[in-house]
Amino acid sequence: MSPEVSERSFEEAIECGLLQHGPDACVGDANAVHETPAPYGDTPPGGYRKRAPEDYDRALCFLPRDVVDFVLATQPKEWQKLAQHHGAAVNEQFLKRLAAEIERRGALDVLRSGMKDSGCKFKLAYFRPASGLNEETRRLHAANLFAVVRQIRYSEKNEKSLDLVLFLNGIPIFTAELKNPLNGQDVEDAIRQYMTDRDPREPLLAYGRCLAHFAVDPDLVYVTTQLAGPKTRFLPFNQGKFGGAGNPPVPPTRKGYATGYLWEETWARDSVLDLVRQFIHEVEEEDEKGRKTGQRFLIFPRYQQLDAVRKLVAHARGAGAGQRYLIQHSAGSGKSFTIAWLAHQLSTLHDANDRRVFDSIVVITDRRVLDRQLQTTMRQFEQTLGVVENIDKTSRQLKEALESGKTIIVTTLQKFPVIAKEIGELPGKRFAVIVD
Repeated sequence: MSPEVSERSFEEAIECGLLQHGPDACVGDANAVHETPAPYGDTPPGGYRKRAPEDYDRALCFLPRDVVDFVLATQPKEWQKLAQHHGAAVNEQFLKRLAAEIERRGALDVLRSGMKDSGCKFKLAYFRPASGLNEETRRLHAANLFAVVRQIRYSEKNEKSLDLVLFLNGIPIFTAELKNPLNGQDVEDAIRQYMTDRDPREPLLAYGRCLAHFAVDPDLVYVTTQLAGPKTRFLPFNQGKFGGAGNPPVPPTRKGYATGYLWEETWARDSVLDLVRQFIHEVEEEDEKGRKTGQRFLIFPRYQQLDAVRKLVAHARGAGAGQRYLIQHSAGSGKSFTIAWLAHQLSTLHDANDRRVFDSIVVITDRRVLDRQLQTTMRQFEQTLGVVENIDKTSRQLKEALESGKTIIVTTLQKFPVIAKEIGELPGKRFAVIVD
């Protein structure tokens, strides 16, 4: 087998994994019986559409046809209103406006909040609501259009190509460079390629235009949210191997790659929507005095953070209040982020009967003075203002927050006796207590 073929076969395996169960499934996969359950959410893995490199518009930086198809399928009345305003130029004007909005606000904000054009408001993605999935929300959620493009030529200046780009409703969200050791290269070469051969001034590779860039080989995965030439910082996105770094080997009884979880689980459709809605966040750096520096960056969870939060949320949804859990976090591995993701997701968690699982989430830090990093992280992950209440003054302040049912309360361990007493005096209320 030639090195070129071996690398292409790895790329094809990932593409086929993404296309399975969909109309563009690889030959031999269309009628295959897959007994593996959905890795996250209700939908099985795969279900992506295959798009040709030529479908990508290098100037607009997205798939124009997919964008318009999604909007027409989900918001036809709003599109008609826009067409009355723009006439025959409606497609061109809408796409131009969308490109400008993504460039100005970033793909994350546009996907979450949508955009306005000439008095019309459009959603660019439909997320699963925290509760109350009715027929219409099911239809809109199912209308999200996922696509994969291989060897995409992304520049207007040259013919350089990226191995893989994933799209949500026509908007690029993830890029990937793939390497196969059979070709004499591995994940380090993919990282080096991003650092030295991928110009972050290119529109598609600019900060905020894509949500994450992955370096992948059959054994390891690394990810970054911002390309910055030689200063680019990639973090591992691996499951761990026998208590150490890496990924466990594939059992002899199973075909595939050690990194298969990336496209089978993390890139599964429900998982991607959950990442965009709940996990990927843009935060602004603050100095020691809490003043904003103007430096912004996107946060993407490490595998262990994603896995821990999802397992805890899923178990709490089924088992309800009254359970105990322990999460071990090594120093410097993003404990504040894990706490923030967990607290915010538990605060909107509903059970199978559409009943809220917890009335309030109490986050307790062991520092005498409320931990600034945790406080900042909790606030910056807040998508609805007023959800997070930081209690760093009096016990009366804490008592009032608990009694009034504040959604997320962040306080110190020294106030735990007040918390225990107040919780005991509020019968019928259910609390999740996260202790750092």
